Amino acid sequence: MKRSVTCVAPVGDKCGEGAVWSASEQALYWSDINRFLVHRYEEVSGSVRFWLFDEPVVAVSLTDEPGRLLLALASKLVWWWPEADRREDHGFRLPGYPRVRLNDGRADPAGNFWVGSMKNNVLPDGELGEAAEGEGILYRITPDGAVSEWRHGLGISNTLCWSPDSSTFHFADTLANEIYAFDYAMADGSISNERTFLADFSRGSPDGSAMDSDGYLWNCRFGGGCIARISPAGTVAEIIEMPVTNITTCTFGGADLKTLYVTTASILSKPGERLAGSLYALKVDTSGLVENRFGGAA
Repeated sequence: MKRSVTCVAPVGDKCGEGAVWSASEQALYWSDINRFLVHRYEEVSGSVRFWLFDEPVVAVSLTDEPGRLLLALASKLVWWWPEADRREDHGFRLPGYPRVRLNDGRADPAGNFWVGSMKNNVLPDGELGEAAEGEGILYRITPDGAVSEWRHGLGISNTLCWSPDSSTFHFADTLANEIYAFDYAMADGSISNERTFLADFSRGSPDGSAMDSDGYLWNCRFGGGCIARISPAGTVAEIIEMPVTNITTCTFGGADLKTLYVTTASILSKPGERLAGSLYALKVDTSGLVENRFGGAA
């Protein structure tokens, strides 16, 4: 089945990431890593706002306080109140920055924030540097600020998603072209029993993902021009063709959570892709999951 994909915001992101749906605002927040900014798209009006930061913004999370977001910057976590544009340090700072930086992050069903790191491939002026294997770590930050490390030796940390019953955690290493599954324990927010979920898929590399209410993982394929919808058993059930090459992350939005919003990147795009870096949307039949909040259990 061919799905209709619409460009809803031709913002020209160098590397759009961190898409999060705010149901209370009926709005989408996402970042452009290489331009150090956060966008907000209001679904009803179609308007887009943006805010600039002093370093790359790599992930966005809802929190248990209405109107307050948690941002992962390249070097640290910060609290952010968009309405007043108020910003405060959270307290977590990444060891080893600027050699390494943070990348994809998301809150879990128990209210913890998980975020991965990687070799810093964003130069001080926002231009693209080189990534490398083996320098990334997967971190968990609890609501009281405790930090623990759960996976080492990563290339580019990506895809943090939990199954509808909260029993399985999915995580990806882009450079390894692998998506992993772990057992997730809601009681203490731990992961265990790592196994390969999808490896060596030929269409690009795994970037960000979203989970639907049937337990299918929608994985954006950087360099592959598509989204792969992967069954709970780890088989590719559907390939959604996209109009540009570099697909970065996605999340479910809309009043019924049946609109898939997709961010893209203009960096490393093919000639003639004038809408690379845009925000896209497509209607789906299966709803997504309600977004987890840092500090608040589902």
